[in-house]
Amino acid sequence: MTDELAPTWEDVAHRYGRKIYNFAYRLTGNPDDAADLVQEVLLRVRKGLPSYQPGSFDGWLWRITRNAFLDGIRKKKRRPESALPEGDHHALGSSPSPDEVLASIRLSDDVQSALLKLPYEFREAVVLCDVVGLAYDEIAEATDVPVGTVRSRIHRGRKLLREMLTWPV
Repeated sequence: MTDELAPTWEDVAHRYGRKIYNFAYRLTGNPDDAADLVQEVLLRVRKGLPSYQPGSFDGWLWRITRNAFLDGIRKKKRRPESALPEGDHHALGSSPSPDEVLASIRLSDDVQSALLKLPYEFREAVVLCDVVGLAYDEIAEATDVPVGTVRSRIHRGRKLLREMLTWPV
C-alpha cells in the first residue's frame, strides 16, 4: 500500500483482511473471537479513513487492530460471558471459513497454545513479526514503543516459546 494516497475501505479489506484475521486469531486463539475482531477493525477503519492523514498506513492499521483487541479484553472483563449449555452447540451448526482453516493449520496446536501463554506484549510482538511479517520499525509504530523495546520483546517472546516447546532432556 503506498503511503501517498489514502486507500479505499475495499482496498483495505481486500489487501489486509487475511493478515488482520491471522493476527487476530493468533492473539485470541479462537476463530469466532478473531472474526469478531476483524469485523471491529474493519468498522474502525471505515470510520477512520476520512480523517486518515497519509503517512505510514501499516502502522495506523496495526494500531487500530491492537486497540480493538485491547478494548475487547477490557469489555470481557467488565461483562464476563457464560458459555451456552452443552446441548445448544449443535443447533448453531457453523463451519469454519477458508481463512479460519488456513490460519488454524499454519501453526501447530502446540505453538498456538504456547503463543497464548505468552504475556500479551511478547505475544503481540512475536505475532506481528513472525506471523504477520512486519518489520521492527512498523511494529514499533503500531505498538507505540521504541524499536529497541520491540526487539527485546521479540527476543524474550521467542525465548519463552522455545522453553515452552522444548522437551526436558
